Amino acid sequence: MAAAQPLKPTDAELEILQVLWQNGPSTVRFVNDELNKTKEVGYTTTLKIMQLMTEKNMVRRDESNRSHVYEALLKEEATQKQLLNKFLDTTFRGSASRLVMQALGSHQTTPEELNQIRELLNKLEGGSK
Repeated sequence: MAAAQPLKPTDAELEILQVLWQNGPSTVRFVNDELNKTKEVGYTTTLKIMQLMTEKNMVRRDESNRSHVYEALLKEEATQKQLLNKFLDTTFRGSASRLVMQALGSHQTTPEELNQIRELLNKLEGGSK
């Protein structure tokens, strides 16, 4: 039997997951209020997406209280890695260096970010400088 394909959240599902990852288990009202800070989203739209996400096993719904609370089942880091790998393959033909060069050339990078990048490169090279 083939292994189950990893779940690929839609843009709307990813926005909801980001709220849940940042804030922990939350009600639909809370998630909707957070989404509305950046764009207008109807409550029923948020509710329907979260119901579909429950069916897809992306989130779990706790029905023990009057207000149902939703919790992310997908892990943030694993989801980011999966989406980044797909983006890397489809946009940069699998070349991490092209992605990094584009990202660093397109945005202002802070000294702190550069230090983190240097530390990662040193770690990847086995600590040699």
